[in-house]
Amino acid sequence: MKENTADGRTVTLKDLASELGIHPSTVSRILHSGSEVARGAASVATAERVRELARKRGYSPNPQAAGLRTRRTRLMGVIVPRLSDLVLAIMYEGIEEAAAELGYSTFVMNSRDDPEEQRRKAETMLARRVDGLIIGDAHLDGSHLRELSARNVPFVLMNRRVPGYPSATCDDVLGGRLVADHLWGSGHRDVAVIAGEPYASTAVDRTGGFVDRWKALGGTISPKAVVWSRFDTVGGHEATETILASGLPRPTAIFAVNDFAAIGAMGTLRSHGLTVGRDVAVVGFNDTSVAAELPIPLSSVRSPMLDIGRTAMRLLKRVLDGETVEPVLLEPTLCIRESSAQSIPG
Repeated sequence: MKENTADGRTVTLKDLASELGIHPSTVSRILHSGSEVARGAASVATAERVRELARKRGYSPNPQAAGLRTRRTRLMGVIVPRLSDLVLAIMYEGIEEAAAELGYSTFVMNSRDDPEEQRRKAETMLARRVDGLIIGDAHLDGSHLRELSARNVPFVLMNRRVPGYPSATCDDVLGGRLVADHLWGSGHRDVAVIAGEPYASTAVDRTGGFVDRWKALGGTISPKAVVWSRFDTVGGHEATETILASGLPRPTAIFAVNDFAAIGAMGTLRSHGLTVGRDVAVVGFNDTSVAAELPIPLSSVRSPMLDIGRTAMRLLKRVLDGETVEPVLLEPTLCIRESSAQSIPG
């Protein structure tokens, strides 16, 4: 509970300084330093006395005054395609957790993955004087990022990467390789990929990781068997219809780079009289909470979604502190379930 002074006022820096017999600026530097002892502010013993009295008196900084001193608002903006997307919602939870630990607040806006909307939302956030941006909707052409970088706007990418910029993502290339190894080891030779949107690194890296590994294992895959699509059930449905109508041999396995696209694929296969896991194996990506609960549980690459959000926030704090930040790849794991567990007899 915050204590008041004898006349009912909230305890201030000046009150603490007066009681301790030291200058208010020394108290301020100690209490607003990120390190144990403010550099050049005081001895360890004095710093401990200040912090102990601040705890005892229930002193807490005025965030508005702190913002004026530091020219920071301790507010971060987060832009995502759609917060209704379960993957992005979980990542945002991670951002909020790490932000709270670091003493920041966040708010999020949806861009609908539209470049012009991305720009508008970024400008809205900058007008609110955010300290930095976490961008979860980056396109591989990087045009918007170049604009922000030229203006010295601090930002970090999340979920999707673009070469040359700091980012926190799943190792999507490795995820694609894990699926290729699993399907090849299960005896599949005719496979197809529901590849996602070609402007997103998640789609390009997961697809590229799978295709490159498949070829390295000795397999072949026709360009017609790689279908770019939306990251949702409708996209998965439409892509699977395209695959089945391609004139190629019917695939014995389909890799969808997103769980919801995989769910759309499973529905289409069923409508064609095919049983998932027996006639056609299906593997998704992200391992969202619905994957294991489907009537035929879905094999999926587990992306560390919460940790991606946490890492993005911590990287942005380092960017604000003037550090050089390299991209961070978090390791995925493959969760094998009924949709792809059965091997093809040799």
